[in-house]
Amino acid sequence: MKCYFVTFGCKVNTCETAGMRVLLTEHGYVVTENPAQADVIIINSCTVTASGDSRLFAAMRKLRHRYPDVCLVLTGCYPQGYPDDAASLAYADLIVGTKNRSRLPQLLDRYFDGTAPRMAVEAYTGNESFELLPCGEMVQNTRAFFKVQDGCNCFCSYCIIPYARGRLRSMPPEQVRQHAIQYATQGFREIVLCGINLGFYGIEWGETLAQAAEICAQTPGIDRVRLSSLEPERLDKTTLYRLAALPEFCPQFHLSLQSGCDRTLRQMRRRYTSEQYAEICAMIRKVFPDAAITTDFMVGFPGETEDDFAASLSFAASVGFAGMHVFRYSPRPGTLAAKSPDKVTDNIKTKRMHLAQTVAKSAKTWFLAAQVGKTVPVLFERERDDGFHIGHAPNGTVVRILQKNLKKSLRNQIFYVRIEESDADCCYGVPVAADANAK
Repeated sequence: MKCYFVTFGCKVNTCETAGMRVLLTEHGYVVTENPAQADVIIINSCTVTASGDSRLFAAMRKLRHRYPDVCLVLTGCYPQGYPDDAASLAYADLIVGTKNRSRLPQLLDRYFDGTAPRMAVEAYTGNESFELLPCGEMVQNTRAFFKVQDGCNCFCSYCIIPYARGRLRSMPPEQVRQHAIQYATQGFREIVLCGINLGFYGIEWGETLAQAAEICAQTPGIDRVRLSSLEPERLDKTTLYRLAALPEFCPQFHLSLQSGCDRTLRQMRRRYTSEQYAEICAMIRKVFPDAAITTDFMVGFPGETEDDFAASLSFAASVGFAGMHVFRYSPRPGTLAAKSPDKVTDNIKTKRMHLAQTVAKSAKTWFLAAQVGKTVPVLFERERDDGFHIGHAPNGTVVRILQKNLKKSLRNQIFYVRIEESDADCCYGVPVAADANAK
């Protein structure tokens, strides 16, 4: 039989989809990239925002309408976070959460012989260990998204993820080493460490995220190690210096801010103040002078006044982010913030979002302009129809070079590039070394 995958959400979901692909392949399935050929369609869901839920529902309706006879499987954060709501969806034939995804092949066997329960979401108990899914190939990527951590204990007042992912747990170091070797064997030169609350990796045995980065950096064939989104509070000086000792480490830090107003941060139940956040950014820049710091920035949290928003935006502007993901607060049923009577209207949210996006665009433009004149190693990923090779510098800067300079495909190769100009989105340069093994 053939199976087709649809993935919503973060890099963790991408990694888990790759693992599920291997599980089903080992069970005799053939993965297809054409849903019309599939006997089974697996949708790996996200439920961070209400708009994400809406996209999920629309995709399920569309797939069910087009392929009425397929077995439609819903898995991921949405059914785990909202099992009763998921059970009411008529489109899904089999519903699985985020726990024990290794059961999927057996559940499908039972579905096809008529013995599987439609609802197969298992509740978290708080005592789970890290689930080891197979190391799957990400055929469309030049970077391997490597999930080394799961779960969250923070319970921010707006966030459903601790309910959808359970408590903190980390991949043991020996498994990190084995998976890193497999990614190198698959031809990946860069690993992006991912997690639900990645900064808490290794807390169970008194370690930090630096341990996982060190293991990956020591793996033959891996030239780059990068971090995905982080909460700021566990990023201390010792960890930063351990990372700085790794030539393979890429100094790009996506530190979730959410708000630059201390009153709002308290209402969000975040674990830092704006002053502490600024100190962490200063520490990063001291250790990594070429670092890029990006962030998530929320507007319209319940109770956010005009003064609160002004303080938040002023703080964000003062940090000098290389990029800001600006988004409107989205109430998540089951969270503390969703119960607040002090709502911000959609019109005000939209207005604030546009103001924040203006600040974000200015900050990114300034950061990219500051890259001009530097010579950096770029890992190239693809060729564009507009005549450019495109890739990333170690600090995450998107770099383009004209294909006429190097006409062959540069995919998964690293070249030194001198950055000569920039615009609001990326930098442009010329190759200065034809060394495909440049680091």
